[in-house]
Order: sequence, then C-alpha cells, then structure tokens
Amino acid sequence: MIEDSQNLIARFADIIWVERGLSANTLASYQSDLRHAAAWLNETFSISLQEVGRDHLLGYLASLVDQQIKARTSARRLSSLRQFYQLAVREGWVVEDPTALIEAPKLGRGLPKTLSETDVENLLAAPNLQTPEGVRDRCMLELLYATGLRVSELVGIGPDQISLTQGLVRIVGKGDKERLIPMGDEAINWIKRFADNERFDLLKGQPCNAFFPTRRGGGMTRQAFWHRIKHHAKSAGIVAHRLSPHTLRHAFATHLVNHGADLRVVQLLLGHSSLSTTQIYTHVAQERLKVLYSQHHPRA
Repeated sequence: MIEDSQNLIARFADIIWVERGLSANTLASYQSDLRHAAAWLNETFSISLQEVGRDHLLGYLASLVDQQIKARTSARRLSSLRQFYQLAVREGWVVEDPTALIEAPKLGRGLPKTLSETDVENLLAAPNLQTPEGVRDRCMLELLYATGLRVSELVGIGPDQISLTQGLVRIVGKGDKERLIPMGDEAINWIKRFADNERFDLLKGQPCNAFFPTRRGGGMTRQAFWHRIKHHAKSAGIVAHRLSPHTLRHAFATHLVNHGADLRVVQLLLGHSSLSTTQIYTHVAQERLKVLYSQHHPRA
C-alpha cells in the first residue's frame, strides 16, 4: 500500500531520532530537505516518495541546477534523500534505493570565515557595559571565544554546567556527547561578574534555567544572539561577510592552531567526531602564512 510522503518523512524522522540521537536542528534539516523534494516530485510527476525512480531524482536535481541552487545545498538535499532511502529499503517501504547510482555534486572545500585577533578584541570590547544586557553580551562573547561552543550550546547553558572553581564548562553536544571545556581567566572573570550582579538585574526575581536570560525571563535564543553579534560588530566597525556566532567558533579554532595547538586537542574542544573535520583549520593557518609572506617578503 502506497503511503503519503509526509507520513513516511515523519516515520523516518522518528526512527533516526531514536537510533542516532540527532539534534533538533539536524532532524529539522533532514525533514525540510525531504519535504522540498517530495513537493517537487508530487507537483512534477504526481508521485510519492515510495514511487520514485532514479530518473525522477535526476530530474529533481536538474531542477535545482536550473534554479541556480548552490552545489553544496544540492549535495545536502541528495544526502538527505540517500539517508531516507537507505532506511526505506531496510524498513521495507521501497524495494530499491533510487539514489544508489547517483553521484553527489563535486564540491570545492571552502575555508571557514573567521576574524583576526584584532577584530575579535574589538568585538569583545563593543558591548555597552553600563547596561545589564551589555555585560551579558560581553560575557557570552568572551565565553564563546574562550571555548569555541556552538551557539545552540552557548544559549542552552544552565548555571549547573559552569564550574568557576575548576574553570570548566560542561557541554552536552551533538549525539548527546558530553565534553568538559576549560575557560580562560578572562571568561571566568566575566562569568563571575555577570552571575553575581547583572544576571539578577535582568531576572528581577524571576526563575530561569538558562544562565543567559533576557529581561523577559526566558533564555537567549540563537536568533536573538545572532542579531546581538551583528549589532556589536557594526559598533566595532568590523566588516565581515556573513558574520555569525559560528564565526567566533572558527576564530577560536583558527587562533589556537595559529599559536601551535595540537589538532587533536582542538578536535576534542570543538566536539568534532572526526579529525578530518578539524583539519580545515590547518588550511586556514596555511592561507594566513601565504598572505603574511606575500605582504612582508621582499621578493614575494
């Protein structure tokens, strides 16, 4: 019996959430990609995901090219379809995997956008320390740069995850993997100041499980913090392409590598499951060396 595509997508999400312990963001991304493909296939061929063949998917991928969708986005959508059909074959929803003989688009490995150490210092100094929000933002920026946290990890931190005596923050990241990350003295000092003073000013006696609250009493959201960073970057005169909280995560890793940190240590701090993911920062360091060479060598 042919099932509706949306029902299959929901069943797929339920299964991989239980089996792989994916984050809510990753799960939402899978579902969004599958819904996009399902809608196009239904509109173009009047078929569900159970009836799809290789030629149908090639037509879908060709439509992405016609729409000038970036190759990286097309590759991600194909990957989502591949994950879906591998599970669909296992569960008996389909007989064959229509993605099996489809090659992913070739992708060049782009270097992550980062900030110079001077830019980071200017960004950290940008918040207005005469307001509780400014001290909170300074504390969040200091912690983000000191630890390389993902923004979802940063805004989700509770008071019980921070140990000022040990100088550690405990994070449960992707796949429910726990890691302990050391904080520098600067981050510890700002956290102590915020915890002892401005956090109480923001909450005004309201209970809040998040360490970084807003005046409304709830925790800071990823989107709100993104806007705060954009605001502070503008105040600091920083012009960077697509500046985001993740840019500070890249800066954390890049600056560690530039100063000689072992790549495996950086991998553990970032919570990367594979060293190959972390190795991109060695390429960033090499590019920086090339720029410095061309600027300063008399025969460059």
